[in-house]
Amino acid sequence: MDMTKEFWDKIAEKYAKDPIADEESYQSKLKKTQEYFTPEMQVLEIGCGTGSTAIIHAPFVKHIRATDISSEMLRIAKEKADAKGINNITFEGTSIDDLSVSDESVDMVMAHSILHLLEDREAAIGQVFNMLKPGGLFVSSTICMSDGMWFLRPVIPLMQLFGKAPETVKFFTKRELLNSLSNAGFRIDCQWQSGKTKAVFIVAKKAE
Repeated sequence: MDMTKEFWDKIAEKYAKDPIADEESYQSKLKKTQEYFTPEMQVLEIGCGTGSTAIIHAPFVKHIRATDISSEMLRIAKEKADAKGINNITFEGTSIDDLSVSDESVDMVMAHSILHLLEDREAAIGQVFNMLKPGGLFVSSTICMSDGMWFLRPVIPLMQLFGKAPETVKFFTKRELLNSLSNAGFRIDCQWQSGKTKAVFIVAKKAE
């Protein structure tokens, strides 16, 4: 975990300055997520990075608890939120493994560009399911690298060796991801992908 934190701390400034790779898709995902919001929602974001998504969504919900393992990412996120006068986001430095959330206490969990970086996505998805209230929503955007990006398998270890990729990168298909969600008890309410090698956007719902 320390090595992973060090990686994200190191690239935080560059990450914050880099333009979004696919702005049109990002805006579509934001819009779709906002269709599910209510003013009283309690939202948890896992892997919030520099806070861009949480800051955009904050006006539509009661509170967002935005977490990340990188203190540098969170520093930038807090500065951005303060600059915009956003006061209903709590930024917190923690990993999903150390995250303390009462069962059935959250209306929505967001986890964007993070599931493929976890050692055990099945455990994480199960943990999210337990956090959510009945009828709660799990919103994620995940790159499924075994679909069309299998050629990166031998490349990733080299990138990791030279500090150009995080310590954990998992390869799985969209079908495997959907199965993980289904096995945890979720029903898929929305699924969208702008291309085969693009991240798959999913809204999964816990039964009421």
